[in-house]
Amino acid sequence: MSMTKNIEIEFKTGITPEKYHELLKTFRLENNIFKQINHYFDTDDYQLNQQKIVLRIRQKSETRYKVTLKSQSEHGAFESHVLLQPEQARDMIAHGFNTKDFFEDLDYFVTFKVSLDNYRVSTPYEGGTLFLDRCDYCNVTDYEVEYEVDNYHEGQKLFEKFLHDFQIDYIQTRRKSERAFMCRR
Repeated sequence: MSMTKNIEIEFKTGITPEKYHELLKTFRLENNIFKQINHYFDTDDYQLNQQKIVLRIRQKSETRYKVTLKSQSEHGAFESHVLLQPEQARDMIAHGFNTKDFFEDLDYFVTFKVSLDNYRVSTPYEGGTLFLDRCDYCNVTDYEVEYEVDNYHEGQKLFEKFLHDFQIDYIQTRRKSERAFMCRR
């Protein structure tokens, strides 16, 4: 079992369905949409969410799964990933698991709470990566733009310029996990 770690620096805003479709056309991404399913986990009393920790298994196909632990910092999120075998992932979703089996610094028994279907496209943009997401969860559909970069301050300027250039009003949005958890409580 090998773990990868990285720091994710991203900027995001909620957008309207109309702006989402306009951006798909502008960047010619209509045929590049792929579905990934985020299966979110927490303790029964949502201790991880209260600590701003996200624990998910992301399913990119019937055979590609990885468990990710994400914790927030001021200028990004620390992420740790472990690739899973499909049967292992399905068992974890069905029965829960102990976080310590994958992440040595965290010791909780967690169970599956909610899934979010993310229809995602990405494209290189100004030295970073631009993601357009349509999220379906709990009979809700929402849309967002994420811009992922390596440098926080440079990325912030480029994201603000992107919003200005494409006439997008900034709409603060909660993390996908929080939005999905809201309909579970």
